[in-house]
Amino acid sequence: MTITSHEKLLEVDGVTVRFGGLVALHDVGLSIRPGTVVGVIGPNGAGKTTLFNVVCGFLRPDEGELRWKGRPLRKHRPDQLAGLGIARTLQGLGLFGGLTVLENVMTGAGRLARTGALASLLGTGRAARDERELRARSEDVLAELDIAHVADLLPGALPYGVRKRVALARALVAEPELLLLDEPASGLSTAEMDELATRITSLSEKTAVVLVEHHMDLVMRVCDEVVVLDFGEVIATGPPDVVRVDPAVADAYLGTAPEEQPSA
Repeated sequence: MTITSHEKLLEVDGVTVRFGGLVALHDVGLSIRPGTVVGVIGPNGAGKTTLFNVVCGFLRPDEGELRWKGRPLRKHRPDQLAGLGIARTLQGLGLFGGLTVLENVMTGAGRLARTGALASLLGTGRAARDERELRARSEDVLAELDIAHVADLLPGALPYGVRKRVALARALVAEPELLLLDEPASGLSTAEMDELATRITSLSEKTAVVLVEHHMDLVMRVCDEVVVLDFGEVIATGPPDVVRVDPAVADAYLGTAPEEQPSA
């Protein structure tokens, strides 16, 4: 079946980003369909983070266009992502050390609130109901990620792998249509990475997922499609099994010719 434009959540079309004389991205294109997991890989300096920053509104492309559900996305800001239906996790987690785990997750649920800031400040009955509903939703997400037992703890008291799940819970609580994961496997043990792979696969039943990741084994396990960047350009796009044996990918990222790669 042919996928038409309106059936794509996000389209990146011909995006070029320059920093002075440095071309960070050149004519980059990709598209994200609902319910898919797309991996963006490449060596350090390939442009992966720059691409994420363009999608999130931190950077404006010098050329090219973004489209969200078929509509041009030109002047969006990072604080508007949740309202669009996009959520992102950060490499540095970005958790609030002075808030409990539950309170951290609740900060991500703002787009589900039906009352405005004034009602919240005045403590109206509707605002109180809103807070109860957001708290309940946050508790449900913590339970889904098997970390409900740490809801009342501060993030600093938790192991790194658990803090990673808290950051994921904060992104998921807003019920995004597109989830951007920035190196979700960094710092995780082998067992935690296995759990993450299962989690990402299950997430695709509710949301599209794009992940920037250096762990190739994870990318190959969970992704429906892989986009490979090198020196700011897309050098390969396709299913994991096709990308794995692409000579250009082997040379740029894996560092070996396909026939020299060890078996998985």
